Amino acid sequence: MKAYVFPGQGAQFTGMGKNLYDTSDLARNLFNQADAQLGFEISKIMFEGTADELKQTKVTQPAVFLHSVILAKTLENFKPDMVAGHSLGEISALVANGTLDFESGLNLVFKRAMAMQKACEMQPSTMAAILGLEDEIVEKICAEIDGVVVPANYNCPGQLVISGEVPSVELACEKLKEAGAKRALLLPVGGAFHSPLMKPAEDELAEAINQTKFNTPICPVYQNVTTTAVTDPEEIKKNLIAQLTAPVKWTQSVQNMVKDGAAEFIEVGPGNTLQGLIRKIDGTAVTSSATAT
Repeated sequence: MKAYVFPGQGAQFTGMGKNLYDTSDLARNLFNQADAQLGFEISKIMFEGTADELKQTKVTQPAVFLHSVILAKTLENFKPDMVAGHSLGEISALVANGTLDFESGLNLVFKRAMAMQKACEMQPSTMAAILGLEDEIVEKICAEIDGVVVPANYNCPGQLVISGEVPSVELACEKLKEAGAKRALLLPVGGAFHSPLMKPAEDELAEAINQTKFNTPICPVYQNVTTTAVTDPEEIKKNLIAQLTAPVKWTQSVQNMVKDGAAEFIEVGPGNTLQGLIRKIDGTAVTSSATAT
């Protein structure tokens, strides 16, 4: 069975999607539609912008989404048996499996980005990558610290990202190093994604999600919150709302996809980060990058 997976924020690069725009009428039309819908030329920033321009809140998430979704739409014989996306990538996955149409997906991604930015500005917060410790030890130490610090991204065995208030995350990093972490490094991010500090963004996004039509998908999505196959549109909605304050359980999602028959993982979108994580989760997994024909 083929599993298509979609990357999240951080995978963006200058020139992303340009080859699609140059070689596919469908891609060109979708990029032009996105420029009109967002009210600015995101395609121009994707193709020619600097790293700093690509890091703007209003650009980063929609850019990764557009590259992933437009690439998926230009693939020949795109017939996924299952899909999953890392954080933001979950919305790309939901367009790819037909749960959302292109316009609705782009609208939700843009609203998500702006709501998260607002939540970040309300309170200084950060994230840190913890390498070389078992998940249970990270969970235990986070739970013992005052203030908000929680596991946010279960990326692969031995790689867990924590998220929360700046002093709590810094203290957790010290304690985790003492407990044997190979590395505990603060990440250059705008805030504490996938933590309780994103509650204002979750409330805002919930309103937009509840006003959006969700269809029955052509194949299951393995959602970050539940890690299991989901096809019910109402359940997908609920999990997508919860995702902003809940951890991304990528390790567990991939394990469940393998258990359910995934023999090949194809990453759709910029970069190849997910392929590396998947190979660390399951050494037997076959991975590749989707390429438009």
